[in-house]
Amino acid sequence: MTRIVSDRANKTDQVVLLPSSLEDPTKAPPGAYRVLIWTACISISAFFAALIIAYVWRSGMASYWEPFRLPRVLWLSTALILLSSGTIQAACRSLKHSLDRQYVGWLSITAVLGLGFLVSQWFAWMQLSRQGVFLSSNPHSSFFYLLTAMHGLHLSVGLLALTYLLIRTRQRSAEEAAEARRHARAGAVGIYWYFMDGLWIYLFLLLFLWRSQ
Repeated sequence: MTRIVSDRANKTDQVVLLPSSLEDPTKAPPGAYRVLIWTACISISAFFAALIIAYVWRSGMASYWEPFRLPRVLWLSTALILLSSGTIQAACRSLKHSLDRQYVGWLSITAVLGLGFLVSQWFAWMQLSRQGVFLSSNPHSSFFYLLTAMHGLHLSVGLLALTYLLIRTRQRSAEEAAEARRHARAGAVGIYWYFMDGLWIYLFLLLFLWRSQ
């Protein structure tokens, strides 16, 4: 590993050796990924909290609020996203033990499950359209389409992040600092994926519990 003498060593009576990559100002330190992902999750939470509050408030008004039968395929969506929580955890565990082949495999399965979730959501919309329930049918259907669409959009970002991890795995660096960033990136994507899973479970329960209000 290439090492250089840090300029901070002048302030001490001993020479401090740091990995050269840590002295590169163009590269974010590993801890920055976790800070950024938590900031993103908090922002997304605030956005969905506003939508949910509006949904609950509007559902209490009888005018033009028409209940409809939710598609059964939403149960499949929920099963797929729950399974993906296990596979992303398995991927992170494999990376921790330097099992690259298993890591790539579990990441790929997670991506497939995430894609399956989005496809099942599309089928849910198709089933609603066959019932004659559309985005503009009534406020209830409008909120349903909006909530599921926004969640699907944010989950798509997670799929792009998984793809990025798979691509970066093929460009693995032997440097310790680069390896630390690799673990940090995977951990950040894992946090985001868990967050998307938990958010969907909350939305799923909300839509079913409030559908007849």
